[in-house]
Amino acid sequence: MSEPLASAPSDIAALTFEQALAELEQIVARLESGQAPLEDSIRMYERGAALKAHCETRLEAARLRVEKIVVGAAGGAAGAQGVEPAEFN
Repeated sequence: MSEPLASAPSDIAALTFEQALAELEQIVARLESGQAPLEDSIRMYERGAALKAHCETRLEAARLRVEKIVVGAAGGAAGAQGVEPAEFN
């Protein structure tokens, strides 16, 4: 039997970006090892997809906060006085 994952799917929203990323990395490592039974692999993949979406949401929120700070510091809308929105790649 495989080890239980860190938290239930309903708990993903409560995870910080760092917690979600760490769990996602664990899932990827376990899936890449090829040692998990098929049903466990499917369950881990589903949880990984939910964790990935959560991380993307957190990153987008952080990007918007930084953009707001940059725009606020410029004293106007994005693009004003040569200020452009921050880009995170």
